Amino acid sequence: MMDTTCWPLPYRVNPAYGRKVAYFSMEFAIDQALKIYSGGLGFLAGSHMRSAYELRQNVIGIGMLWKYGYYDQSRNADQTLRVDFTKKYYPFLTDPGIQVTVQVNGHDVKVKALCLPAQVFGSAPLYLLTTDIPENDHLARTITHCLYDVEPAARIAQSIVLGLGGAKVVEALGGADLYHMNEAHALPLAFHLMDRLGDAAQVRKHVVFTTHTPEKAGNEEHETSFLKRMGFFGALSHEQEVSLTGIHDHLFSHTLAALRVSHACNGVSRLHGAVANQMWEGNDGICSIDAITNSQNALFWQDKKLRQALDRNDPKRLVTRKKEMKDDLFRIVADQTGKLFDRNVLTIVWARRFAHYKRATLLLHDFHRFLAMIERTDRPVQIIWAGKPFPFDHDAISVFNGLVRLSRKKRNIAVLTGYEIELSRQLKQGADVWLNTPVRPREASGTSGMTAAMNGAVNFSINDGWIPEFARDGENSFIIPVTEPGLNEHDQNEADYHNLMAILEERIMPLYYDEPHRWIDIVMASMRDVTPAFDSDRMAREYYEKLYTSGIC
Repeated sequence: MMDTTCWPLPYRVNPAYGRKVAYFSMEFAIDQALKIYSGGLGFLAGSHMRSAYELRQNVIGIGMLWKYGYYDQSRNADQTLRVDFTKKYYPFLTDPGIQVTVQVNGHDVKVKALCLPAQVFGSAPLYLLTTDIPENDHLARTITHCLYDVEPAARIAQSIVLGLGGAKVVEALGGADLYHMNEAHALPLAFHLMDRLGDAAQVRKHVVFTTHTPEKAGNEEHETSFLKRMGFFGALSHEQEVSLTGIHDHLFSHTLAALRVSHACNGVSRLHGAVANQMWEGNDGICSIDAITNSQNALFWQDKKLRQALDRNDPKRLVTRKKEMKDDLFRIVADQTGKLFDRNVLTIVWARRFAHYKRATLLLHDFHRFLAMIERTDRPVQIIWAGKPFPFDHDAISVFNGLVRLSRKKRNIAVLTGYEIELSRQLKQGADVWLNTPVRPREASGTSGMTAAMNGAVNFSINDGWIPEFARDGENSFIIPVTEPGLNEHDQNEADYHNLMAILEERIMPLYYDEPHRWIDIVMASMRDVTPAFDSDRMAREYYEKLYTSGIC
């Protein structure tokens, strides 16, 4: 007989984490071998699942088995970016024998769940959904082909599979006490619960929500009639859908609906929590928005030898290990670009999604000043860019390719492709400075700087996202000061660039070369300060303490 109090887990659940939680996410970054993620949302979900395993929490993940992943980042003959879609095969997944049916655009679609067992990578079990099975026609099979399909109908179909299909898979596994939506992609699960429970208040008792987007423009909206045709609301009548979401308009806001179908929500940093509350205040019927700052799994991300040097308070060994890790990164640079970087040269890395607000090219704002800096021989620098533009964002791809063309002309600039878990790890381990340049307050959290700090890279950042909770300027990081609000884009870039270059040229470069002992003091302070506060074990505990136990009747 099935034990309905716990998921099928390979460990005895810690009683402190006994509530049975199903965590829904469109992407999970668990391991390099499992390419079902694009960026920070997946990295967060992956670290959460690893910490859930380490803490023996009663949690499973519900995600999507993307046949082609996000995309494979390759190069054209001239070294510019080439987008490749390659079929993926994962023989380490197991078949639990679960298949459910959802309706998409009036047609039955079969959804099969495959399981990533907890022991494979040391994570909570993941149940990954696929429609690419013989029982479906060609169009239905393509729903789970590509993460974040550019076609609107396909994107909605993906949400239906994740939300409605995932909720049915959870029922086949014995049901959950709580359904946690990591972003609003899985919103249809609430409509399935409404169909089952018949009462909006009962639905809310079982749903919590993590919101990531700090501006209304980034929150999805669709015509309600279009969603209805697609089957987004499942078996609900219009009256039931309105009763649950409170949305009467022809435009349906996914985030606003998620805030109304949940009994609790968290923003992903303290700053983002405040921004989210301001953004949604005045909307009736929404749940409270707390702040649980995103984090990353130190056991997975941090170099163990570097950590040992820190724990032994051995700066000499730490410096030696850091240079060994730089050598490892520079072998990748040499392999991809033919350039031979120097382990003794200050190395700056900018690596993340090529979204416009992240400002990959802020460093080039005054191009003549930038050239003067990188041509210095008294205090030389090496700069590496990496990251994936959205495969159909031609402006972002153009920015990436512009950097590639620039790098051809300079021996100390490199642009790397293949930005996935392992390259991300190598970049953080090999960087001296981790550069972060978003437009404030558009970076809800930003977790790459956490794993960079764990590996001895000093954060040099706009004071946004998680950074205000961590940074002590000049002691464990370097902070680009907040400028006056309300500036237009050009003036904002101008002000941030001026401050960035002043700090880089007048503080960071002199300190690295002229006062190496002080530099290592900053590195070691950064490593000490980032854990445990920004280790995902803390975050996974807070989910239970703040999110999963709230609203219990």
